Amino acid sequence: MDTIHKIGRRKTAVARIYMSEGSGKMTINGKDVKDYFTTGTLQFKLNQPFALTENVDKFDVSVNVFGGGITGQAEAVRLAISRALCELDEENRKALKPEGLLTRDPRMVERKKFGQKKARKKFQFSKR
Repeated sequence: MDTIHKIGRRKTAVARIYMSEGSGKMTINGKDVKDYFTTGTLQFKLNQPFALTENVDKFDVSVNVFGGGITGQAEAVRLAISRALCELDEENRKALKPEGLLTRDPRMVERKKFGQKKARKKFQFSKR
C-alpha cells in the first residue's frame, strides 16, 4: 500500500492527511498527537474512525492542519481519516456512515451585518 492523501474540513479548519501502513504513529504539524491535542475528548475523536473499523495501530498518519480552533481542527482530521479508510476498503463505509463520520458539517460562523453589533444582535434601541 502506498500513501493515501485526503482532505477534511470543519468550520475554517483544513486538514491534509497522509496515511500509510505502519505501527499507529500519528504526527500533527510535526508534533505528537498528545502534545498537539491535549484533552482526552479530542484524542478520542481522532481515534474514533480507527476504533469503529478495527484498524487501531495499523496505520501511520501524518497531518498538516491549519485554521480554526482545536475542536474544529480535530474534527477536520477525523473526517479526513474517515475518508482515507473508506478509500482503503469500501466495507469501512458501513461502519463509519451511521456514526456520521463521513458527513462534512456545513455549519459556519454567520457574518456580521453592517448597522448591527454582531450577526443577529442589534444596537440598543432608544425610543426617546
